[in-house]
Amino acid sequence: MAAQTYLFPCLKDNFGVLIHDPETGATASIDAPEAAPVEAALKKTGWRLTDILVTHHHADHTAGIGELKAHYKCRVVAPRHEAQRIAHVDETVGEGDKVQVGGLEARVIDTPGHTAGHISYFLPADKLAFVGDTLFSIGCGRVIEGTPEMMWNSLVKLRNLPDDTRFYCGHEYTDANIRFAKTIEPHNQALAARADEVAKLIAAGKPTIPATIGAERPANPFLRADDAEVAKSLGLAGNPAWKVFAEIRERKNRF
Repeated sequence: MAAQTYLFPCLKDNFGVLIHDPETGATASIDAPEAAPVEAALKKTGWRLTDILVTHHHADHTAGIGELKAHYKCRVVAPRHEAQRIAHVDETVGEGDKVQVGGLEARVIDTPGHTAGHISYFLPADKLAFVGDTLFSIGCGRVIEGTPEMMWNSLVKLRNLPDDTRFYCGHEYTDANIRFAKTIEPHNQALAARADEVAKLIAAGKPTIPATIGAERPANPFLRADDAEVAKSLGLAGNPAWKVFAEIRERKNRF
């Protein structure tokens, strides 16, 4: 049986998401921004928490871990290079490691840049990716602890996932990201199509994720820093892609 997911809001603009294996009953929370919404989601679905899979150490992704672990005695899996900054960790993982949630298998991808040890979780059999604050729909995370080159390389890893991979990110930023993206590529038809789709979702009170990698790749300017026309439009023709990415990210910081 395929993995089941349940998406719900946390904090101001965070997403929480549960992933459930219906065969074994195992359920993981991807990060734990705060305990109460996770508890409410578990009650609504009837699932029991067995695991928390952490993407990075920031408090808006980890603040609920202690309370949830105390209640459910769940396993906490965290990035190897950030484990010392995250409480209650049982297991640490990094690039190429595999994590089982019941019968579901996630492959760990190192995606540093937003933080120095950020990781993402990719479930090939279920065509799911949980990317934390590395990739957002039509955006990406701020480069806080890493470098632009590091972040670009992480985004390329995620961009290279199969087209039909559905990805879940940590925040609802899509509408604002689209407004910025149009300043970089005002004539991008894939971006225009995504903007129309997002407007309808927001009008209906629905979340704008998950999105697919295949739809994201041509529309998200942060994934297009190696496109010659994008570089040219920014006055950076011939520069390495990571430098083009750095310019786009800096413009977003000021937007």
